[in-house]
Amino acid sequence: MRFLSLAVRIKAMKTEALLLKNVRLISPQTIIEDASVLIENERITRINFNNDTPQELSNAYDLRQTTLYPGFIDLHIHGAVGIDANAADADGLHKVARFLAKNGVTSWLPTLVPDSEENYQRAIEAIDALVRTQTERAPAAHALGVHYEGPYVSEKQCGALHTEFFKTFTDSEDLKSLPRLQSGAIHLTTLAPEIAGGVELIEELVKQGWIVSIGHTRATAEILDRALRAGARHMTHFMNAMSPLHQRAPGPIGWGLLNKEVGVDIIADGVHLDPLVLKLILRCKSAERVSLISDAVAATGLGDGEYDIWGETIMVEHGRTRNARGSIAGSVSTMLDAVRMMLSLDVPAEDVARMASTNPARLLGLDTDYGSIEEGKRADLVALDDEGRVRLTLIGGKVAFEDNPG
Repeated sequence: MRFLSLAVRIKAMKTEALLLKNVRLISPQTIIEDASVLIENERITRINFNNDTPQELSNAYDLRQTTLYPGFIDLHIHGAVGIDANAADADGLHKVARFLAKNGVTSWLPTLVPDSEENYQRAIEAIDALVRTQTERAPAAHALGVHYEGPYVSEKQCGALHTEFFKTFTDSEDLKSLPRLQSGAIHLTTLAPEIAGGVELIEELVKQGWIVSIGHTRATAEILDRALRAGARHMTHFMNAMSPLHQRAPGPIGWGLLNKEVGVDIIADGVHLDPLVLKLILRCKSAERVSLISDAVAATGLGDGEYDIWGETIMVEHGRTRNARGSIAGSVSTMLDAVRMMLSLDVPAEDVARMASTNPARLLGLDTDYGSIEEGKRADLVALDDEGRVRLTLIGGKVAFEDNPG
């Protein structure tokens, strides 16, 4: 596969345009062969079939032998390439964003584990600084906001989270310990509704404009029903850090599998969930209610070894993380790995696109602008070759990553 760069300019055009030619394109409904995509001013302005396109354009890419997906959106990622979101500055976060772009991610939510109020404040200031300046930096995955994983979660399902920072809820004053971004960005949090004041917490968060996801929980079906009515309609890294399914206590897993109003996200790395379980979740939920996440930690992209993360040593062996307590401590996989995993299970590419892009965008309330390849939407796109390698990533129509084997 080879890209063909053209240097022809159209005098009549006020701004430079970009043409993607010979595209195998995943639309919201189906896969379109031999299409072309015209991009202007960060937007997809025209999708043509049979490569019926204007001939004179400022530059073009020939994308034959690739498939064009909407850019992946990672709802849950703690870091990569040695950078941890709890401790990073804006430059460090941008380094993560550049790594993400190389792996097909065009938008992300830096995700914070429970921490001190001082560290929370510092982390939020760093994310704020990145959000304010990211359009001025080299093209990279756009930070859309923040995801607080905790601190309002269950000590009995703590996973790798540090319980000394866990909290319960009394009234709205308690939420002052969770600093907010000044940029008006998205705020998502994972919580356990069974903690003291949990359902009331959901009501207050929803009132304040937060997106609430259920996780690190042992809640009963009755409490989960109340949480749903309060506004929690999603579940975090489904089946992980939840009480197991039992024939006399279905708990969050049984409730989540059967509830059509609830979406779930999953870590499809082959470690957190067996491939057969991935198929089970899809059978029960359908691709319309499943999102892919990475849950990647700072060691992602660095290979096996020992790493100081979250104040403890985390071992990475053969792509699996482990802390001193023996718990899995996040992943070292990427959204690209998750996409490859689902494709290897013969999940249709259009369903994989929904899980990697469309559904995350809908959860965040951004699906009118993000998450699918349609005219008028942002040109956040990733081209994968037949072996699942990223050949081109566009973010707002700008080249964020290009692999040109020549």
